[in-house]
Amino acid sequence: MKKTVSFGEIMLRLSPPGFERFFQSPVLGATFGGGEANVAVSLSHFGLDSHYVTRLPKHAIGESAIRSLRAEGVNTSAGDRGGERVGIYFAETGASQRAGVVVYDRAHSAISEMEPDGVDWDAVMSGAKWFHVTGITPALGPKAAEATRKA
Repeated sequence: MKKTVSFGEIMLRLSPPGFERFFQSPVLGATFGGGEANVAVSLSHFGLDSHYVTRLPKHAIGESAIRSLRAEGVNTSAGDRGGERVGIYFAETGASQRAGVVVYDRAHSAISEMEPDGVDWDAVMSGAKWFHVTGITPALGPKAAEATRKA
């Protein structure tokens, strides 16, 4: 089975139900998402040995994000734990002519403060056939950029 490695920020996604606008309803559904995490899940569903590397706080929301990936068959053993915040994005589904809206709240998220040597990249990449990262990850800050370069 081919090993793949994805590196990026998994975020808490908060969305109103259906096609409602923000706070049209007092309810926001909570799930997790992010480009690299979505790729890791898809690769796992295709039967690949999918590994996801990120940094998340050691609290209930960080643990929930890890559990959501593991439930999809993604290996999260190489991630770094620390920081205070999980990045958040608010997503509103568009309807008819109204475009969808996304609002990001990711300043000072755990991954933006990740030490570049917080992950043993040689071990993570050992045997990997494919590495996936987007341009967003290094743009999260100098530490995330250096971690991306080391990866």
